[in-house]
Amino acid sequence: MDRKIPDADLRAQIRHAIDTKTKPVGSLGRVETLAAQIAEIQGTVTPYLDGCELTIFAADHGVAADGVSAYPQAVTRQMVENFLAGGAASTVFAATFGVPVRVVDAGVAGAPIENPGLLSRRIAPGTASFLSGPAMSAEQAERALSEGRRIGNGPVHLAAAFGEMGIGNTASASLLAHKIAGLPLESIVGRGTGLDDKGLERKREILARAAARTPERLAASDALCEYGGFEIAMMAGAMRGAAEAGRMVLVDGFIASAAALLAQSIDPAVRRNFVFAHASAEQGHRAILDFLEADPVLSLDMRLGEGTGALLAWPILRAATAMLTEMASFESAGVSGPA
Repeated sequence: MDRKIPDADLRAQIRHAIDTKTKPVGSLGRVETLAAQIAEIQGTVTPYLDGCELTIFAADHGVAADGVSAYPQAVTRQMVENFLAGGAASTVFAATFGVPVRVVDAGVAGAPIENPGLLSRRIAPGTASFLSGPAMSAEQAERALSEGRRIGNGPVHLAAAFGEMGIGNTASASLLAHKIAGLPLESIVGRGTGLDDKGLERKREILARAAARTPERLAASDALCEYGGFEIAMMAGAMRGAAEAGRMVLVDGFIASAAALLAQSIDPAVRRNFVFAHASAEQGHRAILDFLEADPVLSLDMRLGEGTGALLAWPILRAATAMLTEMASFESAGVSGPA
C-alpha cells in the first residue's frame, strides 16, 4: 500500500463520512479518531481490516545475571514453551479473538529450542550484560532489525500486534528510553516482573551505573547496541516492516513502546500506522507515551507484556472500521439530522 500522507480532499471525505453517520457529531469519541486513522492509512473512506496476527519475540539479556529481575533467566525459555503450548495469557486472548500467533526465538539463552511451531531467527543466545559494555555489536543490531523488518512485512493480515518475552527487558527498555528520548531514569525504572522495594533499589543502582558508561544522549542505533535486547530490536524492525506494508501496528505496553520509540527514531514515517493499545501500569510507560504524544486506547492497570494489551485493543479497531463502512448515514437511513 502507498504510505503517502492523505491529501486534504480525502481527509475531508473521511470526516464527512464519519460526521454524517446516524449519531451526534463526535459522540463515538476515540472510535471516530481510530476510524479516520485507518481510513487515511488505506487511502479510502471504506477501509477494511481482514484480521490481525500476534508475533511474540523472545530473547534473553545478559544483565539478568546482575539481579535486575525477580525471576530467573530460565523463565524466558519456559515461557516460550508455554506460548507454543497455548497456555499463556496472550495465547489465550489470541484464541478468544481468532488471532493467529507466531513465536520467534530472537536470542533465547541456551541451545536452540527444537519445536516445529517456533520461528527461529536467533541472533545469539542472549545479549551481553550492558553493565560492563555494549549489549550487542552493530552487526547484531542491524541483523535483528532486518530480520524483524522482513517478519513485519510478510503476513497478509492488515493489522499486526507484537509482543515480547525476555527476563530483564524492562531494564533494557528503560535505558533505551533514557538514552534516546532523554527521559530521566528515576521516572522510568519500575518493578518489572514484581521487584520488592530492595530489588527496585538495586535495579535503579545497576541501571544508573550502566547509563554512566555512555554519553547522556545517544542516537537510536548507538543506544540499541549499548543497551538493547534482540527481541526489542526485532520488534522495532517488525513494526517498521509492517508500517511499510501499510498495516496497522498495535503497540502493546512498556517494552513494545520502547521498540516503537526505536522504530520511529529510525524512520519517523512509521508513526502514522501506530495505535498505542493501552497505558501500562509499569512505571515509565506513561513517560514514553507522553514523549511520543500518544493517546492509548485502553487503561486496564496491566503490565504483563506478551502483546496482551494489543490483543484487547484489536476488537475496538474492528469496531471502528465497521462503524465507518457499515453504519448508516442520516440520508441512507431516512433519519433527520440536527436542526
